[in-house]
Amino acid sequence: MKRILLSLTILGSLLAPSAFGQRGHLANAGKAGLNVTSLEEVLRLSEDQIDLATATLISSEYWSDFVQGRRYLERLDTLALTIQTRLRQQRLPLDHRAIPVINQYLFEELGFKPISHASDPDDLFLHSVMDRRQGYCLSLSILYLAIGERLGLSLYGVVVPGHFFVRYEKGRISFNIETTSGGATPPDGHYLQRFGVPENSPNSIYMKNLTKRQTIGCFFNNLGNVYSEIGDMDTALVALERAAAINPALSESRANLGNLYLQKGRVNEAVQQYRAALQLNPGDPKTYNNLGNAYTALQEWNAAGGSYRQAIQLDPNFADAYRNLALLLTRQEQYGLALSELNRALTLDGKNPRVYIQIGELYYRMGSYERGLQGFGKALALKADAPEAYYGLGICHAKLGHAQEAVRAYTQALVLKPDMLAALVDLGTTYFDEGNYELAIQHYQRALALKEDDARVLFNLGSAYLKKDDFDQAVRAYLRVIKADPKLGDAHHALAYAYYRLGQYDRAWTHINTARKLGVKVPDDLFKAIESQAKTP
Repeated sequence: MKRILLSLTILGSLLAPSAFGQRGHLANAGKAGLNVTSLEEVLRLSEDQIDLATATLISSEYWSDFVQGRRYLERLDTLALTIQTRLRQQRLPLDHRAIPVINQYLFEELGFKPISHASDPDDLFLHSVMDRRQGYCLSLSILYLAIGERLGLSLYGVVVPGHFFVRYEKGRISFNIETTSGGATPPDGHYLQRFGVPENSPNSIYMKNLTKRQTIGCFFNNLGNVYSEIGDMDTALVALERAAAINPALSESRANLGNLYLQKGRVNEAVQQYRAALQLNPGDPKTYNNLGNAYTALQEWNAAGGSYRQAIQLDPNFADAYRNLALLLTRQEQYGLALSELNRALTLDGKNPRVYIQIGELYYRMGSYERGLQGFGKALALKADAPEAYYGLGICHAKLGHAQEAVRAYTQALVLKPDMLAALVDLGTTYFDEGNYELAIQHYQRALALKEDDARVLFNLGSAYLKKDDFDQAVRAYLRVIKADPKLGDAHHALAYAYYRLGQYDRAWTHINTARKLGVKVPDDLFKAIESQAKTP
């Protein structure tokens, strides 16, 4: 099995023109789309020449070396010919009256069934759906559309937020086909109400008959979501960028691409995608919430607050939007307003430990350390393995002067999350404050293994070496501080003292003067001592 890269061009293909054999009995015989070997070629075809099954099986071939596309096309042909034979036997024409026959064959006789949760990318691929006889709404619909294409039926894919189904439409006869319910025929109102289809959005493609090219775009959107959910962000990104390129009017692909850009730190691009998504679906509270997160990352506080409030206006029960708004207000030191938003989140999501962690952090910032302990304690009562809650206990205990309790809390946080930089640094500082400089140094060094150029940690490390009278190591640490932040006056001051203790008076003189120029108030006795020893005062 090889990881899919979703390149438009594949090297060689099992879907070669000679593989298809005689297809004269099927309606799609002779289409140019049967002979393509890459998605690049598919997307250059006119709509009437695209063969949907061939296009999706090209992706299957790229996903797995073991998929032989011709074999699945032959199996599709067999399915279609079987249905065709049964229609003739029942003297039914190839029109809407064929649908019950297809449903009975696929869902009752062959047992194709839906799966609800996107946890396995294979279930999106046509070859896997045919092998396992199960799939998501989209992959089952692609199977249905591929069979309909071979029978010459007027079938179309239809997308709504979070769902995909099939529609038969020819002349005055039009009805929906729900592939996740055995071919049931819900009215449009069912989808409009259940899936929150945006109203008055003429540029949206929701509830409209899709072209095959647009259906392929929906396939890539779903594929990107599944890969994102299982943590393969690089593959997800390629899939979602392809989805947005094929279907620029699908708000979901825009919003999903924005989410991925935000995770990868491409914040301005995320904002662009969220805005495009909201133009297509202005009633989507989740996208407003995510847009708020992007504006927060850009430190555009007013825009972030407006986005969170819009999300709440659209969905007053959106607990995460209240939490995010509270976090923004906390950063702006509007603590009372932040607490009010967190209380609203509690009424909606009172068993969420993250809300209590946020309450604890808010009280910590307010200087109410006892209340902070209560908030973090309630979080741990709900989730005993929450490292952030243990860290919160640690910082509150440290402020209250409870050194032993702080050490225990930080240590437990690190047991659960060994790479928690803040806990390593603050545990080191607790040991420093207790005079245990050796343990302080050990934890600062562990922190630097995670972030080697962190000026704050390097400064603390140098200070611990100073306390041990290890001036050589202190100098090494402070030089790294200055390299990371040349304008940190306190580092020049400390470095001057270390050089002075090593008898390197000229270097001490250079740095003591730099510290003064940077605004550090240098003790007169140290300045005069260095000045008296330096050769070039």
